[in-house]
Order: sequence, then structure tokens, then C-alpha cells
Amino acid sequence: MKQEGLIVAKPKRRRYNSYLGEIGAAPQNLINRDFRAAAPNEKWLTDITEFQIPAGKVYLSPVIDCFDGLVVSWSIGTHPNAHLVNTMLDAAIDAVQGSESRPVIHSDRGAHYRWPGWLSRVHDAKLTRSMSRKGCSPDNAACEGFFGRLKMELFYPNNWQSTTIEQFIEAVDAYIRWYNEKRIKVSLGLLSPVEYRHKLGLAA
Repeated sequence: MKQEGLIVAKPKRRRYNSYLGEIGAAPQNLINRDFRAAAPNEKWLTDITEFQIPAGKVYLSPVIDCFDGLVVSWSIGTHPNAHLVNTMLDAAIDAVQGSESRPVIHSDRGAHYRWPGWLSRVHDAKLTRSMSRKGCSPDNAACEGFFGRLKMELFYPNNWQSTTIEQFIEAVDAYIRWYNEKRIKVSLGLLSPVEYRHKLGLAA
């Protein structure tokens, strides 16, 4: 993977919002701002963030494990649509196939998480849905925190003026792989999420 860009770019305060009003009953907020987990695949968080570069807009949709912050799966594209979130969810479900793990998956109240394709996947995989309260981003603060770190470490320090959409997608993908495998965390004893799981004898 290639990371593109030089020079410092001024941060832009943008936050993608997929909320289109109440289009169906929302499940309870089972996470209730408790982002701790005793084991992998107990609690998953998801959301969408937007990047604006000169070449256009790019959207990232990840699934993040509360146990250690591992990005279980992710999808990057140019449209914040059902395909983006469903592709990500399919990959996350594949990651726990063959195990007894049935995570709670927490999101905001965006329309993507109420569409039939999403609901059927969650049901078939026996996951449990959880949603933030309306307009309450702190209810998904751990996912927001990941987006903030990604933007501070990758997006804002670089100038994407001559970067194509494809190159930017590659850069985000490469960052996430580095984040999982190499980026150390104090909370994990100065190990990356993958290193931490290996130390505990857990598959990453």
C-alpha cells in the first residue's frame, strides 16, 4: 500500500451525518457508554466518517472491537450507501464464523443501520443491535475517538492536493492495517491490538 501526501493541511471540522429521521423502531442503547469488554467480539462499534479531498469525498465504515480497539473489518468508498456498510458487516461476520461469539453491534441512528439488508444480516448472524440516543455522539465515543486519531495521524498532516481517490483509499486502508498491527497503546501495555491478542493467545 502507498501513503500519499506531504505538508500540513488545516483541519476541517466536518462530521458525516446519516440520520434521516425516525424510519423504524430503534433498539435500546445496550452499550450505554460502557466501552469496556472482557473478551474479543463482545461489543462492536460502527459508524461512518467522511473525508473531503480535492479529488472528491471518501467514506470509511469500520467495525471496532471494544476489547482492544482492533478494527475488525472496514469498507472504504465514495458513497455512504448500503453497499458500504453491508460489505463491512459481511466481513465482520466472517471474522467470527466458526466461533460462539455473537457480539452486540452498536451504531448511531443512521438510516444505513435500519435498512432491510443490514437488519437481515444482523438477524441471520444472531448479532444484537444497539443504538445511540438520537443526536448523541458521546454514546459512540470510542468509535469517534478512532476517527479522531486517524484524522490527526493521517489526514490532517498531509496535503492531498495531487492524490487520486484510489490513492487516498489505499492510504486509509494502509493506515488501518498499521493501526491494527503496529500502533501501540498505553492501555494495551505498549502493544498494538494484534500484538496484544498474540500475547494473550487470542487469534487476531
